[in-house]
Amino acid sequence: MTTRSCLSIVLAAGLGTRMKSDLPKVMHEIGGLPLVGHVLKALGRAGSDRISVVTGPDMPELATLVRDLAPHARCCVQTDRLGTAHAVLAAKPALELESDDVLVLFGDTPLVTPETIAKVRQGLERGADLVVLGFQTRNPFGYGRLLVENGRLVAIREEKDASEAERKVTYCNSGIMGITGKHALSLLEAIGNDNAKKEYYLTDAVEIANERGLTVVAVTGSETETQGINTRAQLAACEAAFQNRMRHAAMDEGCSLLAPQTVFFSHDTKLDADVIVEQNVVFGPGVKVSSGARIRAFSHLEGATVGTGSVVGPYARLRPGAVLGSDTRVGNFVEVKNATFGPGAKVNHLSYIGDASVGSKSNIGAGTITCNYDGYLKHRTEIGANSFVGSNSTLVAPVKLGNGVFVSAGSVITDNVSKDSLAFGRARQVVKEGKAKVLRERLQAEKDAKY
Repeated sequence: MTTRSCLSIVLAAGLGTRMKSDLPKVMHEIGGLPLVGHVLKALGRAGSDRISVVTGPDMPELATLVRDLAPHARCCVQTDRLGTAHAVLAAKPALELESDDVLVLFGDTPLVTPETIAKVRQGLERGADLVVLGFQTRNPFGYGRLLVENGRLVAIREEKDASEAERKVTYCNSGIMGITGKHALSLLEAIGNDNAKKEYYLTDAVEIANERGLTVVAVTGSETETQGINTRAQLAACEAAFQNRMRHAAMDEGCSLLAPQTVFFSHDTKLDADVIVEQNVVFGPGVKVSSGARIRAFSHLEGATVGTGSVVGPYARLRPGAVLGSDTRVGNFVEVKNATFGPGAKVNHLSYIGDASVGSKSNIGAGTITCNYDGYLKHRTEIGANSFVGSNSTLVAPVKLGNGVFVSAGSVITDNVSKDSLAFGRARQVVKEGKAKVLRERLQAEKDAKY
């Protein structure tokens, strides 16, 4: 980890009108995290100790998001949208403070990694005054070309200004730049707006730095990492790239994905080694799965913890607050919300367990539900260890079942049940001989008369 001080400026002002959304572009999500959140997360892991995020005017929701994701970050407002260099200068108060390194990144490049950010900083540590992150591509159309001579970056040539020979260059500008702290403000303030749009372009810093005899170099990242987002199609492509990255990382860490392309991850999904994930599984934010667990096909998990050796699904849904102990079973068409399961507990099919605790080695029968909501407030159900709840039972919260309780099938339980008790909560069965035939005849007559 470098000990050099670092100011990172994230440009997040663009609304992204081509996204056809009232939401600021960088607040759209991949992997359950806003685009700008991915950049902030990468900067944190890369050791950036000061971060300024440049937003547009009238974006209180973006400023709030930044404070939530990176409480130490400072938000700066670019009132007029006059180009990338103008946006960076919106963070001038931060630039005036002493820093060894100044990094400029974009809030809509969520796939940039801490390793690549470190590569830019390493270029500065090795003596460069300005470092530009580039990438190789087979289709350079539309990108600024990086023109390198004898290891020195001499210019960034935009597509419209490039010669025929320069347009054949496949080494392109990502937009990410590092500048030594002692030169950053001076270079940025020297950038003019002598162009058709009368805007201040960050790329002009390369030419100015060369004119001053400073050392200007390019370092290389991957095209995938540096892709930006301006459209919904690009957002989808970035999501696909992110998911592939997560799938490979999971398998590299010892997980088995039986059909990798059908498994979807969140940015913070944590799977231990020897976890098995079957087809068509979705991990929402906040999921942790321990070693030896199996997540069966078509299950959806969010905000859940799955213990060692447990089996979830198929067709199960774990909602936020679901905590499964070791060797638990949550089977098909079971929904669990804000509920804990002790080791060895089972709820194998067709049940809803919400706002509850289920003791170790207890068994919940098919069709059982905890009635946790009275229309105004949520209430808890507590089920002790080694208890058995028969099929199609309704547990009306708040209610407590002690250890070793047996609830007969079809019961409605409204009162607490003490340890080792047998509970019935259903109407007495009545059989009336021959009455079914009479009922059918009456109903058929009513139907005939109506139609």
